[in-house]
Order: sequence, then structure tokens, then C-alpha cells
Amino acid sequence: MSQTVCNNPLLYPVRPPVKWAGGKGQLIWQFIPLFPDQFKCLIEPFVGGGAVFFYLRPAQAILLDCNEELINFYQVVRDKLDFLLADLRRHKNTAEYYYQVRAQEPAALTDVQRASRFLYLNKTGYNGLWRVNREGRHNVPFGRYKNPKIVDEENLRTVSAALKRAEIKHGDFSRVLEVAGPEAFVYLDPPYHPLSGTARFTSYTADCFGEKDQRRLAEVFRELDRRGCRVMLSNSDTEFVRELYPAYNITTVMARRAINCRADGRGLITELVVRNYVR
Repeated sequence: MSQTVCNNPLLYPVRPPVKWAGGKGQLIWQFIPLFPDQFKCLIEPFVGGGAVFFYLRPAQAILLDCNEELINFYQVVRDKLDFLLADLRRHKNTAEYYYQVRAQEPAALTDVQRASRFLYLNKTGYNGLWRVNREGRHNVPFGRYKNPKIVDEENLRTVSAALKRAEIKHGDFSRVLEVAGPEAFVYLDPPYHPLSGTARFTSYTADCFGEKDQRRLAEVFRELDRRGCRVMLSNSDTEFVRELYPAYNITTVMARRAINCRADGRGLITELVVRNYVR
């Protein structure tokens, strides 16, 4: 295997361009000793905010997600950045304008307009969330930020450069089995199994991710292991998750809960990192 990450990511930092539920930016420093020493291609079937990809910046990557708006956004940033930057500059940070944009039907927009809408809502919506109802409609209220950075051209250009080395695909996480070979490093960051019956976050897609999906994901993990991939998975620290991966290396990391309507509900909790390798 050949290692393909940036020689020194700290020299050229790339910030994830969107805030995402469960984003791993806060955990990168705990992940560094857990990443494999060598791999040929990084595959992320739940790319989300892409913190792991933008930290490692491999020479070859395949990024997947079931969220069509997110995937379209990454594709536009990679392929049509100048058009996106021009469209972003027309947006206004007012509640009236925000709700007009939120009410737009994405399918009626061009890919650039759709990506612009996506980033605008992410930057100006409450708490930077992307959340949809069962009809697939974005339902986050206006965030009332004084001066949100809607157009971060410098970082978007570094993001675009990183994405030019990646294939970006829309689809279910199981599509990883179409592309994963023995020299791949697969990082799985699914919607977490809830810590309690009342802890479930309303989905970032119209479909929920329940126990049936968690079991299906565990089968994909085992198949990737059989293929010789190096596989790393993040999830909540629950007995259910631990029972899904009894034969693998489980490490705990400390994470801060970010999605909670009460500030005092955002303390540190343990999360699990499951791997089929030591290093």
C-alpha cells in the first residue's frame, strides 16, 4: 500500500465548507493516531461535512452521500466554482429573503443555483443545520446571525482544489461495495444510533436511519473487511452498536454534543471508533 495523504496538512489547512450534524472537525486530533499508516484510496460513504477528507486530502478519493443537495454542492464547488461564487454574492441576510429562498423548489433550479441555495441556507439558518422533514423540505428557521460569511472565497478555492482529486457520487452507503478494493481506506460515519428513545435527531434526509440500517451497515463493514480494506467507523457508545462489532478493535473518543436546544445539554460524551486494523 502507498500512503496518499498530504505531506503536512497543517501547512495548507482546508476547513469543511458546510456545518453538518455529526461533523468530525472537533474529533480530528483524536482520530490522527487511529488513521491507517498507508492506503491507496479514501472512500467515505457518508461524507457529510467531509472533515476527514479535507484533513487527509488524499490523492485519490471517492465521496458518497445520500443527500442530493450536499452532493450537488460538492460537484459544483469542484467543477463550477466561479459561477457559484458569482451567484452567492446576490444573497441577503434577512429573514424575509431567507424564507423566500428556503421555499424554492431545488428541482426547478440550475445545479449552480441549487448549490448556492444550499450553502446560503447552511450559513444563515439556525445553528448552521441542514435538516429536512419527511417530505424532503428544508425546515430550519432563520438564524439571525449579524454577519454570516456566505462567500468565503479563499477557503472555497482550497476546497475546490481538494475535490478535483475526488469522485463524488450520490447514493446509499452500500454503493461502497461497487468501488472498494483491497487498498482502500473506508471511513464510515453514519447517522448515530440514538443514546435514548428521545435523543433522535430529525434527519438530514427525508429517510430515517434506524436499527435495520445499522445492521445492514455492519454487514457492509464485514464485507469490506473480507475484501482487505482498512475500515474505520464512528458511532454512538451504546450496547447495541458494541454488539454489532464484537470481533473488531473498539476505541472510545470524547465528543461534545452540539445539537441540543439547551446549552447545558452539550457536554462531553464518549463515542465509539470501530476498526478492523490496529494501525
